[in-house]
Amino acid sequence: MTPELHIAGVLVHARPAELQQIAESIADIASAKVHAVHAEGKLVVTLEAADTLAIRACLEHMRGLPGVLTASLVYQHGESLESMNEEVTDETYAPGIH
Repeated sequence: MTPELHIAGVLVHARPAELQQIAESIADIASAKVHAVHAEGKLVVTLEAADTLAIRACLEHMRGLPGVLTASLVYQHGESLESMNEEVTDETYAPGIH
């Protein structure tokens, strides 16, 4: 089986009073990164894992944290590590796109 990388975007809604502790708990998850925190209790998180089962496990872990109201999967992409490691050139002109 070819090794894969899965990347997921997650929106977490939490009790505002517990927001700092929740953000720290999510940041302690090895595959998670907190990108934004809003005082009203919203966090933007990304996850990286080897497969969809690991993404699901992290998502369920976040849902179980005290003070978390919900953790919603917004986006998930997965492909082979080989494909993810291919160098992509940055072209300023793409033929056919205006």
